[in-house]
Amino acid sequence: QVQLVESGGGLVQAGGSLRLSCAASGRTFSSYAVGWFRQAPGKGREFVATISWAGGTSVADAVKGRFAISRDNAKNTVYLQMNSLKPEDTAIYYCAARSQGIAMRGADWYDYWGQGTQVTVSS
Repeated sequence: QVQLVESGGGLVQAGGSLRLSCAASGRTFSSYAVGWFRQAPGKGREFVATISWAGGTSVADAVKGRFAISRDNAKNTVYLQMNSLKPEDTAIYYCAARSQGIAMRGADWYDYWGQGTQVTVSS
């Protein structure tokens, strides 16, 4: 069983930056793939980025060049660095983990989810 806790959300002006953290329990977290997803009001859950157990990454086209995902296995933490934020990035951001370490873009592949952290970008 893995428990995930997101942090780092908040209110930021357009063009600003935030770094989200996803802290996980569990000794085998380093073998998990982790993804970040977001859900804006009135919209479905959207893929943002994912990282495999080996560090391979994939990022959604909507955030490519602005967002980056990384992990620190010693700290059992995955990060989402968000730069050049836009008002359309406003959403609740969730991290998710899957025990099979291959990174996947679909939300249905993930077994464990955090509670989410709110990101609000003002214009």
